[in-house]
Amino acid sequence: MEENLLRAIAISSASSPDFLNVISSQNRQEAFTTLEQFKKLDDSIRMPIVLNFIQSNNHTFMSSNFSTAIDITAPTKLYALGVLQSFFRKGYDKLSDVDRLSLRNSVVNAARQLLAFNTADNTQNASSSSLSTDQTRILAMKIATLLADATLRDFPQRWTNLMEELFLPPQSGGLWYDPSVNASIDDIYIGGAGHYGPMIGIKMCLETLRLVTEDCTDSDFNSKISTKRRNDVLIGLNEVKSRFLPLIFNLLSSQYSVVCGAVNTLGEMNTYLASQNRSESQMSLEERNAFDAQIRKRDGAGRIVADCLLTIEKFCQSMPLDWMLVQSNGSNRSKDSLSIPQSNNGCDNRNDLDFLSALLHLLREDTADIQVLAVSCLGHLSKRKLDFDHWMTLISTLPQAVMGANEESSKRAAQCSQMNDSSKLLVRQLPFHRGLSSMFANIISAHLAHISTNDSMVKNRGPQFHTLSNYLNLMTEMLSHPSPRICQEQINTWIALLREPQIAKCKTKILRPYMERVVIAYMHHVVRFRWDDVDERIHQQWELMEASYDDTEEYESSVNELRSKSSLLFRFVSNIEPGLVATTIHTKLKYLLSAHGFGDPRDTKYIDKIGQIRQQSDAVLQFEGFYGPMENLLHGIPEWAINESKTNDPSFMEPYRVEIRRTVRSNMGEIINMVISWNPNDTWLKFRRANLLDTFKWYWRYEPLNLLSGVEILLNYLTETDPQPNTSIATPSLKDSVKSNDRLSDDIISLRKKSGVALISISKRVPHLLVPWLAQLSEKAKALFDTQTLLHFNEMQLFEFLSCVATAVDDPIARSNFLSDVLSSSINTLESPYVKEGIYSFENFMSFLGISQASTDPSSTTNPDFVKQTKKNFEQMFSALNQLLSIGKRCNEAAKKRPNGGIPLQENVILKQLEGFIPDLSLNAEFPTNFPDEGAVSLSDLAINDPFVPLWPRILPPLLQCLDFTLQMWHPEVQAQLLANPIQRYVLAISDDEVYLAQKQDSSNSGVFGEGGTAGSVVSGWDRRDANLAPKWSGWFNELRNTCFQLLGLMTSQRVLFAPEMAGIYEQFVAVVANPAHLRSMEHRHLTQYLKQFIEIMLVSCPASLYSSHLSHILRPLFEHIQSRLQSTWNPIIGGGFSTPSLSTSESTKALFTSGCDAAAKVAVCGGQEWFDSYYRRGGLFVGDADSSIGDSCVEKARVELSRSFSDVIQTALALKGEWALVLANQAKEDQAQKKNDPSKLETGPKSQIFSEGKSVNADGTPRNKFHIAIEARKNLRIHKLCHFLLLEDETIAGYLTLSIIQCVEYPDAYLCRRCTKLCHRILETVAWVQRYTQLLGQRLFTIVVKALVTEPKWMVGLEWEMISLLRDLYCRLVLGQSLLCGAQGPGMIHTKNTSSGTFEQAKTVNKPLQGGGILCNPSNYPRQILAKLPGVSVEAVIQMESILNEKLAAKNQKDELRDLLRVAAENIKESEGGRGEDIGAMGRATESESLLNQNCRKTDVSDIPEKLVTQSMMMKQQQKQNDNDIPSIGSLFKTI
Repeated sequence: MEENLLRAIAISSASSPDFLNVISSQNRQEAFTTLEQFKKLDDSIRMPIVLNFIQSNNHTFMSSNFSTAIDITAPTKLYALGVLQSFFRKGYDKLSDVDRLSLRNSVVNAARQLLAFNTADNTQNASSSSLSTDQTRILAMKIATLLADATLRDFPQRWTNLMEELFLPPQSGGLWYDPSVNASIDDIYIGGAGHYGPMIGIKMCLETLRLVTEDCTDSDFNSKISTKRRNDVLIGLNEVKSRFLPLIFNLLSSQYSVVCGAVNTLGEMNTYLASQNRSESQMSLEERNAFDAQIRKRDGAGRIVADCLLTIEKFCQSMPLDWMLVQSNGSNRSKDSLSIPQSNNGCDNRNDLDFLSALLHLLREDTADIQVLAVSCLGHLSKRKLDFDHWMTLISTLPQAVMGANEESSKRAAQCSQMNDSSKLLVRQLPFHRGLSSMFANIISAHLAHISTNDSMVKNRGPQFHTLSNYLNLMTEMLSHPSPRICQEQINTWIALLREPQIAKCKTKILRPYMERVVIAYMHHVVRFRWDDVDERIHQQWELMEASYDDTEEYESSVNELRSKSSLLFRFVSNIEPGLVATTIHTKLKYLLSAHGFGDPRDTKYIDKIGQIRQQSDAVLQFEGFYGPMENLLHGIPEWAINESKTNDPSFMEPYRVEIRRTVRSNMGEIINMVISWNPNDTWLKFRRANLLDTFKWYWRYEPLNLLSGVEILLNYLTETDPQPNTSIATPSLKDSVKSNDRLSDDIISLRKKSGVALISISKRVPHLLVPWLAQLSEKAKALFDTQTLLHFNEMQLFEFLSCVATAVDDPIARSNFLSDVLSSSINTLESPYVKEGIYSFENFMSFLGISQASTDPSSTTNPDFVKQTKKNFEQMFSALNQLLSIGKRCNEAAKKRPNGGIPLQENVILKQLEGFIPDLSLNAEFPTNFPDEGAVSLSDLAINDPFVPLWPRILPPLLQCLDFTLQMWHPEVQAQLLANPIQRYVLAISDDEVYLAQKQDSSNSGVFGEGGTAGSVVSGWDRRDANLAPKWSGWFNELRNTCFQLLGLMTSQRVLFAPEMAGIYEQFVAVVANPAHLRSMEHRHLTQYLKQFIEIMLVSCPASLYSSHLSHILRPLFEHIQSRLQSTWNPIIGGGFSTPSLSTSESTKALFTSGCDAAAKVAVCGGQEWFDSYYRRGGLFVGDADSSIGDSCVEKARVELSRSFSDVIQTALALKGEWALVLANQAKEDQAQKKNDPSKLETGPKSQIFSEGKSVNADGTPRNKFHIAIEARKNLRIHKLCHFLLLEDETIAGYLTLSIIQCVEYPDAYLCRRCTKLCHRILETVAWVQRYTQLLGQRLFTIVVKALVTEPKWMVGLEWEMISLLRDLYCRLVLGQSLLCGAQGPGMIHTKNTSSGTFEQAKTVNKPLQGGGILCNPSNYPRQILAKLPGVSVEAVIQMESILNEKLAAKNQKDELRDLLRVAAENIKESEGGRGEDIGAMGRATESESLLNQNCRKTDVSDIPEKLVTQSMMMKQQQKQNDNDIPSIGSLFKTI
């Protein structure tokens, strides 16, 4: 057998070209099979062979196929060691003590054998070795892995002499070769590159320690090693640390000395050669030998130092800090030398080794990446919680150490003639500089408390402050490094410093000296450079950038991340140093305008044919990079630094603030004037000018300097045209082509869009400041409209801009009149004869959009004139609706921002309501129900806040007609007609844009029409830009439907639907929006939009008193339909079985393609349930000519989005998300502030935001107005009333809603399931006490939850605790009579049980779901019966579980008990399946490693051992404790004899 194994090893490892002709692929396959089969043999057969292979010195193989014997020592030993390693993990624990000892000794002997081989070989000739240097190193690493495995299993109880066997000299039986004792330095490093020689033993010892430390401390190995075993090993290592730490320190010191000596000698040699005007290539043979010997010494000793540092790195990361840090204060060791102190007598386990100073000193040496490893060690130490003394030591010594490293680097660069090539030096040192920057940042960010709590640092005095100042100065200097990577390492730390109020806002301004350099550095690095310049090697620092980033994708990702994080940094800086920020912006902008304001440098490579600079030109990139910092810096400037009007506020008039305000206003005035007067000719510079004008809105809030001039510039840009060709560049033919081309260039379109967006942004921020010029703005807008050159979206933006300004007009009547005039053209369009005729009937509607004509004349769809006319028809109608929607939204937003918060009563009425009454808004409060505005409010009252409201009586009729005909297009009878026609069928198709969104996109995609886009995939060969109606229809209907739904949502948000004036049209409204035929016929994507854009808004906007009259008629048919739709949609996915889902669902859920239209049309003619079942299974999707993969992704997306949207809407309605959830969060925040008696908590929010001093904010950080109490009181009323209405007042609504949510828990989508469990908790809190819910909750929901837990589907991995929590909530409330806090939080609260009737006393919170709700007084047996029927679960087990649940009320204990019971059932079901269902994707059973039920039953690779650990330290502590107990008490001293 051994012969066959050796032959197989020889064949499988043969790589020499000499053997390729004699070894066939079949030979290799047979060899691999032999080796694998050997691993499967019984241990009693294979282990003796393996041990023999390991213990033998040499292995050769001779065959007739080979002319000479093949040395296979290395591969044979590696194979044997690999087999032994697998045995360690599976069979080692089963061995007897004798066998374990024998096996362990075999591994140790293998290590000794390798050491002896290398020691003997080193005294001869390394080149004659049978093992190569790489083979020796690989064998050493493999043996170290086995030593680590043995250590993890046996140390310290069973392997008590580990230290002796590893860390004694070879002559004493160990592996630790001391070069200072055993041989001269020159003898050790005579081998070639990478040769370890006798130091291989040290390599194995260090690697063993590293692996053991990593395995015992890294969380990745938690499942590999039991906690007790891990703790025992760590305790044992800590006990014997004095046996190996001094050895490592001594080795580090001696080898570093060798490195320094060799480096100095090499430097002297280079100096000598330079003095002789010779290079290295001109050395004599003797000089070359001497030179190479020094290189071998340097590299060999450097490798050992690097190996030491790799092990020390793990110690720094996880082991006790006293391993690395000196505990006594008496050490005066010089920082310029590494030496080991005298060892103590071994009784004291205190560490006197100053590894910290050693690591700081090693920062000077770049051989073998020593400085990189040293800074990594320090980086790990910096992340630990250092005490103040050690932290001060570190920040005080680091600057000197770094200075020494820089001096040493400069010295060596000069010796190597690299001083003139600084870029190469930067490239070589980049890893070191990155590590250094990261370490600097971690030392501060991990120890902010040391600064904020130190009085001398905060007050800028004393030596400790000067130490910190020097350190921060060094950090700041590093930011000047040309690589953005260095800045990126520090940004989180600077944000943390600026976020800490004790540091950033202290009166002494600790951070002020560094802020200017910090801002300038990050403003510089957020500017993009062209990666093409790096590829082409024309970038000034191309080598450094190439070393910093792998490719353009990594660079783009990095710069985007830096920009995102720096935005917060800039805001924080400007908030605490506004004067400095204003000065910095002024200086930077002045430089940019002078250097790049007119496109310089105008590189011809980035100039287009007409002389315009391109987007990638230097000038444009500079302004583009400046925009983000300027936006955030201006945004962060506090009000007191700008606003001069608040002279009565003492905080505004503090002298230093007055001075800063004067500086800010002066600089900002010049900044605005510079941008206003800047008049670039290049389109992209105009674009960047528009960007800069947009940023001034943050300043114009308080000082409208040149506001009108800025707005005028942006208005003029709306009609900007393409520039004339540069006569010095353009050819005559080009000039003619430009004149004849009426289409605007993409650059001009971008400029116009950006200008319109900037106008809207400014008008939303400062509309009240533009009101005095409203007449002039209107005249300007009229002049722009008269030019007939405005693009469609510009017209929309201009209308929106004027509407935003109009909302700030104080007089409600004037405001409404102005808005009516602005929108008159849109409303007139809807009321025009041609639109009225187009939406008069369904037939007219189809003809209006060119659909009917396609049936009689198919060529009409491609007739240019007909297509143009039809397109015009649609655009006029759609533009009118879209313009109304856009302006209506702006008006609604502005109404909510009014002082009264949008409450439809005048401000003085609200004040009267609040006089003498401040409601208690805590969670325990009773809420008022007599708000006069919580009902039907007239349009005239609503118009006081919202000027758009009076227009609705004219808008709603055509809107309902349009929506009715649009939805009717998907009725089965209409679909049957359309699908049968080869052209009309594309009315029902999805658009190319939807196909694009359904696919996974990456940064390389260029959109629908770009390379790899989806244009022309639905209607083969045609897209919406072509003169063909077929690909346009789908997009038109999407836009029309979405706009109509959003308008309905807007109407409900404005409360127009609930006004008494709309009562006459309400019946018609319900007939359209809640038409059962419309609901059944919608595709999934239509219903998703319907839920998001209309239903959700209606639920939160409806007054509490109108739920029955206005919501019931819409919600009854809706919830009934959703329940059946979801069931039909998901049934093919989940199947009907208990444990194994149906797998034959691919065909039934396929989207409809063009090839299947005729068959689908026949089914649609019949209609009925058969049609709708197939329709819902495919989500209603018709994907035209797209391929099957697109169809599958679209169906999956539609199915998931519908289900998630439904759950999100109900979550919003039950205050689990959205603005109502924010109300509850605010109440919790106020309760917390009240309990802690800390009002300042009301002025703080998320740490990622900046807050104005003394102003209350919401829990999400948004500001609160003065009427937030009144607003939240009304929202609280709706929260409680709507929950009660949905679940307890209307049986139809409650039944279908609850059933739908229960079904969603079962559907295989983690997002949906997690949210529905929260909804189920809220349902239980509201209705658990109601008897008629018992079967639905106690039987149906309980069954679904139990099934999901015991079948353990993969899709539910990560949700198990939520499901068990829901199970606990059900069982406690319905069976045990225990109430819980909201969301099933906290312990169970037992309620008294009447022994005679067997009923429980009802909870006091039964009518307060947000406080926990009630319980079922008459306990249900449904849950008990379900559990008792589970495989392997008996009635007795259920009774025992209930007993434990009644004894242990803590949430964790109860959930653990439920998990243990369900694990029994899960194991029995798994056994009955016989392994089926494990490889069927997300519906398959989770593996044992994924299963939560088996979490406490998993077996670790390294298990506990029975021997109890007893160390010398433990014995000494026990003895000390006994001695303390023997001290006589005070009473015994005066005892009478």
